[in-house]
Amino acid sequence: MKKIFILFAVLFCSNLMAQDLPKGLLPSELDAYQKLIYGQFTGKNLTDDPNPPGYPVRTMAEWEQLQGLTITWTSYTTILRQIVDYAQDEVIVYIVCSDSNAVKTFLTSGGVPLVNLKFIIAPFNSVWCRDYGAWSVYKNTADTTSFVDWVYNRPRPGDDATPNYLANVLGINIFTTTNEPNRLVNTGGNFMVDGNGTGFASKLVIEENPSKTEAQIDGIMNSYMGLTRYIKMNTLPYDGIHHIDMHMKLLDEETLLVGQYPNGVADGPFIEANLQYVLSNFLTCYGRPYKVVRIPMPPSPGGQYPPSSSYYTYTNSVFINKTVIVPIYGLPQDTTALRIYRENLPGYRVVGINCSGMISAGGAIHCITKEIGVYNPIFISHKYQRNTDVTNQPYQIKSYIKSKRGIANAKLYWRTDTLSAYNELTMSAVGDTFTANIPARPLGTDVYYYISATANDGRVTNKPLTAPTGYTKFRVDNLTNITHTNTTPLNYTLSQNYPNPFNPATKINFAIPENGYVTLKVFDITGKEVANLVNDFKFAGSYTYDFNGSDLGSGIYFYKISTPNFTDVKKMILVK
Repeated sequence: MKKIFILFAVLFCSNLMAQDLPKGLLPSELDAYQKLIYGQFTGKNLTDDPNPPGYPVRTMAEWEQLQGLTITWTSYTTILRQIVDYAQDEVIVYIVCSDSNAVKTFLTSGGVPLVNLKFIIAPFNSVWCRDYGAWSVYKNTADTTSFVDWVYNRPRPGDDATPNYLANVLGINIFTTTNEPNRLVNTGGNFMVDGNGTGFASKLVIEENPSKTEAQIDGIMNSYMGLTRYIKMNTLPYDGIHHIDMHMKLLDEETLLVGQYPNGVADGPFIEANLQYVLSNFLTCYGRPYKVVRIPMPPSPGGQYPPSSSYYTYTNSVFINKTVIVPIYGLPQDTTALRIYRENLPGYRVVGINCSGMISAGGAIHCITKEIGVYNPIFISHKYQRNTDVTNQPYQIKSYIKSKRGIANAKLYWRTDTLSAYNELTMSAVGDTFTANIPARPLGTDVYYYISATANDGRVTNKPLTAPTGYTKFRVDNLTNITHTNTTPLNYTLSQNYPNPFNPATKINFAIPENGYVTLKVFDITGKEVANLVNDFKFAGSYTYDFNGSDLGSGIYFYKISTPNFTDVKKMILVK
């Protein structure tokens, strides 16, 4: 059995004990909330350094290496127990509570071993530690670890002070946005970051800081968190709390997981409008369009959507090193959601926890967990190789790699078959930039690779973190099979493929009268997806896709187009 870490930090608690508080405001809190956002309610009963760091910082992304996970032991303890069970396999779990013995008894009664746990006896008000938890930032990209803590956007002083207690236990500096001109009210559920200086939020952050301009807010986030871009989207009418983690999530630096409602339902049109705003105006930190992965926003067990039901969501998940915990609800869509995560996060242990008992309070897994980054990370920033049609020259794999102790070496591992051993290449270094070349491959080749970096102190980190089981994949294939005309059509159309029947090639035409995200997929007669032809943001116009079915057997197939405002399906026949 692993060594058991137990820490008792006995602190005097003068605050009220926690209640089953919702993520949203209680009517009794509205007056204090108004005083808070106008600076008449300090929020904290402890402070540390109210000034921004005196050096450049970088905010950690969720998928980076963690040393710990924080939870607050109050409401939904059965769900918290399951989180502890999975999380302690990866990190130390810091449990903020009022009685550690009661927590240990409850864990043990559910068959959860007391492994990698540390207890912090401190005042608190609610379970929603995502919203009031501290953010891990690194000096000069990958140096000293510090915490940044905003003024919590709820009048709950116990919650708001929790990051200070955690910082004291860990011996980590904490910078707080408590004093003017840097006072900032914010909430963790409304923030996601790519680890490379780009942050996302809803415009709630503007609404809750009425005395500041957007430029001033951006300046505070730059000073405290190293953001060079702070992308803000319109708030949604039905989500109640306006936290983006209820319908969006970054899976990596360039991939957005976005919840999808049926056409015209609930917040669906507003989510699509926000997505189009992002795709039309921003590129990834590597200067490329974002990849978008869609995941259903499920209805309630009774088949209803907001505002007639709670805000059921699958995006409210949490990374804990090589594990991802996803909220599920005992719904038919659960299986689909878990599959989508596994397909897009190879190598991760993807597990579900039933959150049907808490979703009515306005949150799920992400909302009741908060990450703590490792002390001295090995930071690997890599522009993944995307699909290519190049067959006559090698594929350069380039990565920025940095560690406080320096990098001893970096390796590139690649293969073309998941059942084969990886080929190893030593990456050459110029400063903090490392490169190696995968040899050219013929059309039709799938290439799987990962990067491994070793610091001078012997620590090793992989990109992706789950390697060698996990990997980055690109395909060498013909990329010229779709053509576009700029003439704007009047209507959405999906035309019958021609020729039909076909062997093995045919043309599929579609038209979209406005910019938007488009998927074009092929299914066999059983409904199994056999080809994903288009999955991208497209400008208004007419398109022709040259589809080749040489890898498919004879039979009836269906091709389906989906956009925010249009869906259609056609049948085609492959005869060999």
